[in-house]
Amino acid sequence: MEFNSKKIQQQYQGFLETKLLWKGIFYGLKQMQFSEINTTLFEGKLTKNPRLGKRVESFVSCYLQQFETIKIVHENIQIQKENITVGEIDCVLTQGNTPIHLEIIFKYYLYDASVGTTEIEHWIGPNRNDSLQQKIEKLSVKQLPLLYREETKKYVDIDVSSIVQKVFFKAQLFVPYSNQNIQFEQLNPACVTGFYIYQHELSKFNTAKFSIPTKIDWLLEPHKNVDWLSFDSFRKQTEPILLSKKSLLCWIKQQNGELSKFFLVFWDPQTL
Repeated sequence: MEFNSKKIQQQYQGFLETKLLWKGIFYGLKQMQFSEINTTLFEGKLTKNPRLGKRVESFVSCYLQQFETIKIVHENIQIQKENITVGEIDCVLTQGNTPIHLEIIFKYYLYDASVGTTEIEHWIGPNRNDSLQQKIEKLSVKQLPLLYREETKKYVDIDVSSIVQKVFFKAQLFVPYSNQNIQFEQLNPACVTGFYIYQHELSKFNTAKFSIPTKIDWLLEPHKNVDWLSFDSFRKQTEPILLSKKSLLCWIKQQNGELSKFFLVFWDPQTL
């Protein structure tokens, strides 16, 4: 795929349209907020690394460069101690006269009320192997404190005592199909992007068409210009993936033409 392709621009647009998970300060983490910009064209550099996280880092770099007051000083600094990597600092920049250590996060979380007792505990990763609470703890205990470790000094040529620490935390949230009216008190409800269903609920959509985007295309908003799968074909293609204990982000086209983004999850309570 050419790096200047239409799909790259669609991915960048999906990144731009994904909202910040919160505004202000959340569990001691200060969100970096920006004024609106008009451009939606990606003109940055891309690596050939196919991982979604690396693509997002490239998009953030391009996005930051749209602001005249921001200058990127360091990106993706591998901090090593005795030839062992102890962590990575995503970005060091200056905004006006203020130096900022910025950690970049782009996540997909699903709401499961059976996990934990608080709002932050209910949001888990699609495969149930990570959560919002774990990410908050990792940022607070490991990623942000990395700036102040002794071995970091030789990589960052700014007095760390003057650096402000912030996060740029975007997320797409998915609520259960059977209960889509969940009320949030701490997180941005505009982050809700779709719903998720269990395998036993799939028959409710037997008249719909489906698409299974590659992971790097999870950023895209659903559109009609894809090869749609019938219900039977979709079910056959997804069964072995679900058996391998992996959830899938999918698109659905209803008979009335309505498009939606959803997760089909392997952790069906009727089969666990």
